[in-house]
Amino acid sequence: MPKAYASSVIEAPASEVWAVVRDFNALPDWHPAIAVSEIEDGRASDQVGSVRSFSLHDGAHIRERLLELSDAEMTCVYNFETTPFPVENYLATLRCVPITDGDRCFIEWSASFDCDLAAAEEHLNTFSNGVFQGGFDALKERFG
Repeated sequence: MPKAYASSVIEAPASEVWAVVRDFNALPDWHPAIAVSEIEDGRASDQVGSVRSFSLHDGAHIRERLLELSDAEMTCVYNFETTPFPVENYLATLRCVPITDGDRCFIEWSASFDCDLAAAEEHLNTFSNGVFQGGFDALKERFG
């Protein structure tokens, strides 16, 4: 089972970064690849079980379900419900950790999934370097 991973340091308090990323429907506000997003069935964006339905700027459509959200741990866990990527059993975690030296944020994003082994490296690169690091770069710019 491949595991995509990226981490970064953001020059802002973890609580401020978490306030932005904890909103399960706010991807278009901070991630440059996301065009639009909505929570299905009128649920709250921080309600476990909520499904966000969003489109990328390239037109791809993705649906993800919020499985866990912890403000105490500054962590959210979600899966793919619908995806254009040929992967199965996708489970992702986004987490903010306070860095007390300088009141900064260590942020990490990971996902495990099953896929055709011949395509694993491509998917690892897409998730780790494209999706995850792309989001971190945008957050760094936002909190610059």
